[in-house]
Amino acid sequence: MISQSQASSLQDAVMSSFITEVNALKPGNVSRYSEGHDMTVDDFVRSAELTIPILCDPALSVGERVLESVRATISGVGCNTNLGMLLLFAPLLRAAELGKSSFQSNLGVVLRGLDAKDVACIFEAIGHANPGGLGESKKYDVNKKLEDGITIQQAMMEAKNRDSVAKQYVTDFIDIFSMGCKCIEDFAVRWNSVEWAVVACYMRFMAEFPDSHIRRKFGLEVAEQIKINAVPIARAFQRNDSPEDGTEMLMKFDGELKEKGANPGTSADLTAASLLVFHLMKAEF
Repeated sequence: MISQSQASSLQDAVMSSFITEVNALKPGNVSRYSEGHDMTVDDFVRSAELTIPILCDPALSVGERVLESVRATISGVGCNTNLGMLLLFAPLLRAAELGKSSFQSNLGVVLRGLDAKDVACIFEAIGHANPGGLGESKKYDVNKKLEDGITIQQAMMEAKNRDSVAKQYVTDFIDIFSMGCKCIEDFAVRWNSVEWAVVACYMRFMAEFPDSHIRRKFGLEVAEQIKINAVPIARAFQRNDSPEDGTEMLMKFDGELKEKGANPGTSADLTAASLLVFHLMKAEF
């Protein structure tokens, strides 16, 4: 059982991750620079306040944390602001509770230890949030009765090629640890700003993978084209000695994406999870 001070450190890490992510200038996504997609910064802040006590409750299983957090979010703000984050944060926090010294290996244990109850809770949460696509496959569909004995690994394996959040579940969050967190670490030192390092991380994810949220709404071709468009912007931004010099370029891209209704929400989710790992590695617990 973790101590009260350890629990407080975990909650602080989660809140810092939620708030810094929503504050950062993320083209196409909601931020304090530019809201959109019928969501506000306040929606995300309120979602964080509602879900942190649930996400950090060691008495709850990973699946229960996801499901109860989704319920609290939809009840509190009336929409799905954070499903991807919740799916990523819950196992990370459970792994952190098992000990910081072996955090990443603990995560693998947590993921492979998810049981039928976790699967049922996670699928119910996905269906409740209704993101469209994550829970649908030829073999498994959140809108249908689960097959007896299905593991979360099997379900996420079916979705991994079209959904980057699902991919993390079957790769021990490889993109979060090896790319996202490292990007934040490097640019936080270079620019002396975690918030701007978050922007670099977000643009890296946008330029690396076709965004799953955009793919679900517009199809793979559109998602691939937006990824291609993001590549020179990400490279140009990362070359800046001062990240503020990239603001105009990023805001222009933000306007173009929002005019199309394209929200790189999965890139934001992966970024938030990378930021959580960054904070957890520095936290005292």
